[in-house]
Amino acid sequence: MNLLITGGCGFIGSNVIHHLIERPEITLLVNLDCLTYAANPANLGVLPAHPKYRFERTDLRDRAATAEVVARHGITHVLHLAAESHVDRSIAAPEVFLQTNVLGTFHLLEACRAAWAGPLGGQRFLHVSTDEVYGDLAPGAAAFTENSPYAPSSPYSASKAAADQLVRAYHRTYEFPAVITNCGNNFGPRQHAEKLIPVIIDRVLRRQPVPLYGDGQQVRDWIFVRDHAEALWQVLTRGRSGET
Repeated sequence: MNLLITGGCGFIGSNVIHHLIERPEITLLVNLDCLTYAANPANLGVLPAHPKYRFERTDLRDRAATAEVVARHGITHVLHLAAESHVDRSIAAPEVFLQTNVLGTFHLLEACRAAWAGPLGGQRFLHVSTDEVYGDLAPGAAAFTENSPYAPSSPYSASKAAADQLVRAYHRTYEFPAVITNCGNNFGPRQHAEKLIPVIIDRVLRRQPVPLYGDGQQVRDWIFVRDHAEALWQVLTRGRSGET
């Protein structure tokens, strides 16, 4: 398996790489990241010296560069994690979310479709999305499921919903070997300081007011990032093409 992980210098991506790099099924692990403000190469520690590891500083918005990386490394499997993901930033500046999350996903799909032309030999494209595509859950309402209708409520979640639909369309139109996951909030080591739990811990340590979203009654659920990493591996290796 020649595995491409996009956004591997970010919080979730770096934890996924730490979790997977020693898997015997992986011959090569390529980290494609354009190193935005949310990326931190230090998250990877000593992994850049690992014989399986390669780093490509590439922006998914660059179609030719993305295709070149996929082809040159003979990529067979993709964990597509790279995304602009901060809701408040999407409200203030939505265009970059559309460019990265939608156009970037399109470029990666096209790169893999070209590289994987002809009979498939076990290739797999795992598009990692968010539960926010389902919108806001009313108090007392039943939990979302994979069959809940999409109702995004921010430019961020709308851009991820659009990317989901694009991946789904590629599976249906081209029989592209794609799977989609929609996960809730992650927490754990290496999380960016702008996210909720690090913000709250920092404010408490500084004895500053703790910010609340809305009226403070919103409910969130959480998964430890390494548990998410293991779930992604199980989906990548055992999930069925076309499945959400």
